[in-house]
Amino acid sequence: MNFQDPILTEAKKDFQYLLERGFPRTGALEYVGNHYLLGDLERNYLIRTVFPRAKIESRRNKLILLSDIKGKDVLLDGYNVLITVEALIQGEKEVVVKCEDGVIRDVKAVFGKYKKNENTAPALNSIISLLKIFKPKGVFFFFDSPVSLSGELARATREILNTQKVSGDAQTSENVDSQLISLSHEVDGVVATSDGIVMDKVDKVLDVPSYVSRLNRGKPAVK
Repeated sequence: MNFQDPILTEAKKDFQYLLERGFPRTGALEYVGNHYLLGDLERNYLIRTVFPRAKIESRRNKLILLSDIKGKDVLLDGYNVLITVEALIQGEKEVVVKCEDGVIRDVKAVFGKYKKNENTAPALNSIISLLKIFKPKGVFFFFDSPVSLSGELARATREILNTQKVSGDAQTSENVDSQLISLSHEVDGVVATSDGIVMDKVDKVLDVPSYVSRLNRGKPAVK
């Protein structure tokens, strides 16, 4: 996918124009997507990268440095972080993009169809070893229970936490977003996610995939 395609660039401008004027995201995306005859991947790109300017500024102001997690509980939006890191490890830089609100996201939209694979353990090890360096109080993963085999993934994550001697836990939840939001306020925790809804409702956000990308010397497709 060519993110610099002139048609996609124009679609991006029109989409943001509508968002700035209060149009609902879904309706604005459908209108722009149909107008420019965009496919699913292009539409995923727009919905994940383009936001109103006020939203962009608000979210960017919540981003913290990795060094700021020292002594803090880090609460990870499990699938959200894992899927993007897996894409980076697999070398799928063309589907990992730098978004206007400051975080990187993948545009494949595989969340509901996620399956544990050969990149899962390396991705989890990369995430946990990276966080460990900066001495958080605890590292806690939350995986959406409706996704198939989430319990198995949580167990595998706990094993890696134990192996790396990192304090924390991994669990499944029927509503990860709600749990991350409420718990982050209870413990003054840092939330690792690129989910816009969660970012809007917490105080501190950590973009884990961006740091993994730097360590792997990979660069998102769009800056």
